[in-house]
Amino acid sequence: MSSCSKIHPTKRPARSRFDPLALFEVLKLHFGPSGWWPGESPLEVAVGAVLTQNTSWVNVEKAIENLKIHGMLDMVRIHEADHSELASLIRPSGYYNLKAKRLKNLIRVIMETSSGDIDAFLGKDRASLRDALLGVNGIGKETADSICCYAGGKTTFVVDAYTKRILLNHGIIDADAGYDEIQRLFEESLPCDIAVYKDLHAYLVFIGKDHCRPREPRCSACPLETWP
Repeated sequence: MSSCSKIHPTKRPARSRFDPLALFEVLKLHFGPSGWWPGESPLEVAVGAVLTQNTSWVNVEKAIENLKIHGMLDMVRIHEADHSELASLIRPSGYYNLKAKRLKNLIRVIMETSSGDIDAFLGKDRASLRDALLGVNGIGKETADSICCYAGGKTTFVVDAYTKRILLNHGIIDADAGYDEIQRLFEESLPCDIAVYKDLHAYLVFIGKDHCRPREPRCSACPLETWP
């Protein structure tokens, strides 16, 4: 992004109007289909959403592979697993004791409210599913929305640190903008198309990881260098 300096990006003047669909079209042209979120089942996506808290996806992949190797990527097996056993398997994801608790909390809610049927749990309407997820100890808005969007197929836009940094550096939001405010910017303008929701969030992750970095940003190669 041309707005970035070496260490502390210089924010552009605030925009009078933000068009997230135009942003999507620019990034779609550059990236094509995102293929994100990786996961072979809704359960794997939901587990990944919990494990990716405060770590990189590379570490999450290692933890999920451990679960698969030991036959533990299963609702009943996770529900009945000893805490230490589960924590050991997800150790590569970091904060493994805490994440084991959060993962078991999520599975317990699905077992208790939907008889362990994750499809039935995810089949709730958007608001009910989000409320149920936010009621799980250890699951916040970003994790809940990731599960809603990528596992449940709900048009719920996921806001993460990458999204906020990109919008801030382009003068679209103020530094004190909160999660709900940023989410509304997208949801009030995007079409009701789950593919758009999924891909746009993925594109912003790609930009945040590879270009709009807090240190040593790569602005000249960024697809958003001249946007709009």
